[in-house]
Parts: sequence; C-alpha cells; structure tokens
Amino acid sequence: MPAAVSSLDLVEPVLAGKPRAIARLISRVEAGEAECRPALEQIYRRTGGAHVVGVTGVAGSGKSTLLDQLVLEARKSERKIAVIAVDPSSPFSGGSILGDRIRMNELSLDPGVFIRSMATRGAMGGLARATHEAVDLLDAGGFDLILIETVGVGQDEIDIVRAAHTIVVISAPGLGDDIQTIKAGVMEIADIHVVSKCDRPDANKTLKELKSMLTLGFALRGESAWQIPVLATSSAKREGIGELLAAIDRHRRTLDDSGEMEGRRRVIARTRMLKTAENILHDRFEKQHDGKVSSLIERVVTRELNPHTAATELIAALKSEP
Repeated sequence: MPAAVSSLDLVEPVLAGKPRAIARLISRVEAGEAECRPALEQIYRRTGGAHVVGVTGVAGSGKSTLLDQLVLEARKSERKIAVIAVDPSSPFSGGSILGDRIRMNELSLDPGVFIRSMATRGAMGGLARATHEAVDLLDAGGFDLILIETVGVGQDEIDIVRAAHTIVVISAPGLGDDIQTIKAGVMEIADIHVVSKCDRPDANKTLKELKSMLTLGFALRGESAWQIPVLATSSAKREGIGELLAAIDRHRRTLDDSGEMEGRRRVIARTRMLKTAENILHDRFEKQHDGKVSSLIERVVTRELNPHTAATELIAALKSEP
C-alpha cells in the first residue's frame, strides 16, 4: 500500500480481513493519530461477532506456550484466530520490550492466524491503551476467536475482565506464590482455571488447592449458570488443549443462552467509554503542561493551593477552552 493512503482507505481492506491493512491501522491507533478516528467509527459498527478471550497468569505459568497450542487446536476447525500479546514497555523508549521476539513460529505463515505484540506504554491494568481498538479491527476483519494475552497477573492487572467475554487464568505448579496471587483477587475474574505443566509431579497439589478454593467460592456465590472448571494441561505433551478449547466454546454458548453475554458487552462498553474520556483528559492535561499545569504545580509546591483545589482549577480551565 502506498505511504499516502488514508485510514478511511483502509476500511474496506480491513473489512475484507487483509492482515496488512489491519496491522497498519493498529499501528496508527497505537501512535495516537487523530486521522484514524473516522475509520474506527465505521469499523466499530461492523463488530460484535468475535469471541474475545482473555488469557492471564503469573510470570512463568507458560501463557505463551499454551497459547501456541491453543491456536493450533482451534485452527483444526478452520476458524480465523487472532492473538494480541500485550508486552511490558521499556521505561526508556515506551516500546515493547518483548515485541521483537519471535512468537509462535509454527503459526507465523498461517494465513488464518494474526499475531500482534502491543506495548503497554505505561498503561496500568495489564492491557495496552489501544487493545480495545485492535480487537475492533480484528473483529470487523472476520476473526472468529481473539485471544488477548495480558502482561501478567497482579491485584491491579485485571482490566482484562472488562475487555473480554471469557477469562482464562493460568497457573503452574511449583511457583510458590501462585495460589496466593489467585487469593489476592484474580480467582474472582476467572471463567476457566488452567493448571499448566501438568506433566510435573507437583501438579496435583496445585489442582487440588484450586478445586478446594473454588468449592468454597461456589458456596459463597450460590447457584450459577456456569460452574468454573479447573483444567490440567501440558504444552510439552500437547495434553488437555482440546479440553481447554471445548471449555472456552462451552462458556461462549452459556453466555449466549443465559443472556449474560449482553451484560458483559455492557460492562466492556462502559469501561471503554470512561477509559477513553480519561485518556482524552490526560492528553489535554499534557498539552497544557508548560502553561496552566506548570503554574498550578508551583502554587501547590508553595502551599498556596492544595492538590484538590488545583485539580478543580485545571478542569475548569479545560472547560473554558474554545
């Protein structure tokens, strides 16, 4: 495609599922180019068909390796699969530290698979700032299953629950703090629990602990249309992968049949709207850094203003902008 092509010119190729057009528009979204907004508005109207699955877990749990096998399994049914791998950002460049790694070698030439690494660029919550728009582009481009691999699990890294329809939490035996991390708040977001590396002898202990915790959780939550499964997998031996894909598909059907899918879509829409408003305000604050923001900072430092009053003045100044 010529360098001068506009984002609006990319809409039709995106809708036709052209990987190059999708990748190009994702890059423009990541760069924050305002020129791509009209194109994204058109594309958003054509979304809603894909099943978006969030995959998260502590470092060392084998998320990436398991995703390789899951994509291979899903491709047996000839579904189009996309993977958004959210990587941590370099504190110096803001770029993805792991973005230049070779991911999913076995799948890189498969025309039915799209893989994209995205940097968080300082965004909190385990997702990149442009993740939602990337999902829109892939959804409109005809991908059936979109897998979002998050940075990792922490108490402040659960934004994935407000970005995906199905949440898969991966843990591995022998990680020490793994179950404690789940206790810290991640257990509540999981629709499917996976214990990876189950060819290891200590895997049964982790499986039993998870099942015990979930049994207690069921007693506290009461009846539900979906009973959270705990699945054992081994990427090395390619075991349990078919069962994981079947559970993901079964969860999608349960969401549709119970009407809960509509509720999850509302949560995602609300989160996106509020997060976008927050980003817009943040960008406008940054543009004023050498003006109003700088002067307010000085008045806070000298105790002339308290931070709350200064923030109120800053918002008022933004409102008065033409």
